[in-house]
Order: sequence, then structure tokens, then C-alpha cells
Amino acid sequence: MDLSKTIDPSRRKGRGAGQNPANRFESHETIAVDDGWDREDDLPPIRTEVRIERPRKVINKVTSPDLSFDRSINPYRGCEHGCIYCFARPSHAYLGLSPGLDFETVLIARPEAPQVLARELSSRRYKCEAIAIGTNTDPYQPIEKDMGIMREILEVLREFRHPVGIVTKGTLIERDLDILAEMAADGLAKVGISITSLDADLARKLEPRVPTPKRRLAMIERLAAAGVPVRLMASPIIPGLTDHEIERIVKAGSEAGALAASMITLRLPLEVAPLFEAWLQEHYPNRAARVLARMREIHGGKAYVADWGRRMTGKGIYATLMQDRFARARKAAGLIKDLQPLRTDLFAKPLRDGNQLSLF
Repeated sequence: MDLSKTIDPSRRKGRGAGQNPANRFESHETIAVDDGWDREDDLPPIRTEVRIERPRKVINKVTSPDLSFDRSINPYRGCEHGCIYCFARPSHAYLGLSPGLDFETVLIARPEAPQVLARELSSRRYKCEAIAIGTNTDPYQPIEKDMGIMREILEVLREFRHPVGIVTKGTLIERDLDILAEMAADGLAKVGISITSLDADLARKLEPRVPTPKRRLAMIERLAAAGVPVRLMASPIIPGLTDHEIERIVKAGSEAGALAASMITLRLPLEVAPLFEAWLQEHYPNRAARVLARMREIHGGKAYVADWGRRMTGKGIYATLMQDRFARARKAAGLIKDLQPLRTDLFAKPLRDGNQLSLF
């Protein structure tokens, strides 16, 4: 990626991506150039913009053989956490937006999602299986504090006694401990907390608006104390940058109260690869060549290979070494690989006005 297109750091303080390239569907790109006037323009900082979407349906079908669930919900599109490595960045291209700064500054909220969800769950054709939330963008990113969409979704799921698995880095999940503890007591809820590095400085650069690693470990403690099963997610592990922390991350998660642990190797699909490379050149120029060489090593000479069964792990000696180290660390910490499956037998459609005949 052309580093000359990097946006002035003063305008993007607290953001992950340093650029805002056109998405892959655009035939033209807008480029800022000097207009020749002997005058400096003080451009304003880039602010977060929230747009509203009114969905017709919210339950997404998931067909990936790499995943343990077949449906998911996204309360938001885009994510203000700004993680530079986020594999969901390319999804912003489908909205006509950039996977760069647009992904973390132009957010799409779906305030009617809880009502739509209730309608979908009430369908006679609906068959209950666990719903995953947070596997694309984080449901507890900062705007959730004002929007409250995730909490309303949880209230619907509790009402229907529907199982849910949540993945997050956001401390706002603690606000919903009352609902999650109640659901977890019935085997209807579990949570994955993602920790990429225990190095606070590195984490701030990788994930500029995410709570610190120490704070996320405290989240695990609070969830575990409330009886909510927690899985530590060392995700992503970045070869040449964070892989030396594998054992420390697993041990810290175990000591905080996690019951299980899993890892995913860094993924660089589509626009993420050049964005991450530019980030490396800006923040860790002395390590960039080594990190990129390791990524190519585990993906057969490419920055990323999206094949089922290897996209989350890579392939080859180095990839196997990381997986083996993680497995040994997990065993040493007394953690399991996966949490127990959630219950589906408690699912029940609540009585509402107009459906009293369901009693008969």
C-alpha cells in the first residue's frame, strides 16, 4: 500500500487504520493532493458517524465448516474498536464504504434488531440452535452504551429461553451480567473474551479503542464469578509479533477463571493485508519484514489463504509449532478446548397477545 496516502496522525488519534482506501468494488479512488496554494488547511479530526439500518431479518445463516455454529446476529456493522487486524473489515465494502478508516468511523446500528429477532424466533418454521453474537463485529463496542441494542437482544433471547454464545473485547458486557448469569445458570449462555497480547503498549496500537489486556482479564474474573462459562480466545496470534506470548496469555486467562482456551492465527483477507502491512511499516518498521515473512511461510508464500480447514491456523512447520505450543500451554493450565454445548431443549415461544390458542 502506498504510504504517501497515510492520513495525518493528528486527525486519526485513537484509530487503527492509517488510510481509507477505496473498496474493491470501486473503479475510482479519491486522493488528497496539494492544491498549490501557500496556505495550510487545518482539517478536523475524523469523528465517528452512526447510521441507522432497519433490517428485515437479523439471523444470518453460517455455512463455514470451520465454525461450530450455523447462525449469528450482528447488532452493528463496522466496529469502533478499530482493531487493525480485523478480518471483518472487508465486509464494509458491501456497503460502499472503505475497509480502512470508514470501518471504524462510519458505523451502522440496527436498533430494530430486537423486534425483528422476536418475530423470527416466533415463526413456526424456526428450529432452535445456539446463536453466535460478536463473531463479525463486537456487540459491546462503545456505541452500545448509548444504543443498548445488544441488551435488548439478550432480553428477547432470555424471554424465548434461547441459547447464545458471545464473543467480545468490550467491558460493557458487565452491564448485562444480570441477564447472562440467569441464562448461564440454565445452560443458555457462554462467553469468549479475546486477548491478543498482554503488552499494553502493543495492544493499544493493535486495538486502539479496546480495553487494556489487564481490564479484559478482569472481565473474565467477573463473568466467571457470576457463573458464566468463559473461553479465553487468543485471537489473533501474530507470527513474529505476539506468538512469543502464547504461554503467558493462556496462563493469565486460566488464572482469571476461564474454563477453556482457543487460538486463531492472524488472518489477512482482501483489503486487510495492505492495511496491516501499512500499520506495520508505521508502528514496527524493524519487525515488518519478519512478520510478513512468517505470514507468507504459513500460507504457502501468500499473505493469506482462505481455504477451509487452514485459514485460521495456517500450514507448515511454523504453524504447527504455534498450535502445538498452544495445546501444551492449555493442558498445563488445566483448560479444555471447547466449552460445553448450550441447551436447546428449553426453547419456548412466550405467550403474547393474539397467540393464546397456543395453549391448546
